[in-house]
Amino acid sequence: MLLTTQADGSPQLSPVACGLDGAGRLVVSTYPDRAKAVNLRARPTASACVVSDDWDGPWVQVSGTAEVLDLPDSVEPLVEYFRSIAGEHPDWDEYREAMRTQGKSLVRLTIERWGPVATGGFPAHLA
Repeated sequence: MLLTTQADGSPQLSPVACGLDGAGRLVVSTYPDRAKAVNLRARPTASACVVSDDWDGPWVQVSGTAEVLDLPDSVEPLVEYFRSIAGEHPDWDEYREAMRTQGKSLVRLTIERWGPVATGGFPAHLA
């Protein structure tokens, strides 16, 4: 879940798939007119709650400064994003063209604060 701030100061939450780029930034694919992108251009701070695949698995909150990359600057970072969440694509030229055709953008969140890692489940004194 990605949390941004709307113009009136209220929170805006977006369910997202995310990865980490080579610089350790949290990355999210989006479109330039989505609320998260619009909000981040005006107020570039964000938080994300990153959960494991298991409901009771570990999770962590990260926060920091975000930027939105639009075409043409977003294409190669979108390749890195795809690799971070899904591995290799069978046809990178096709993927790049799809990103251009769809007009995709990329959010990069530089993590400035994080944690603690929560382990989920019952608190130890209740288990």
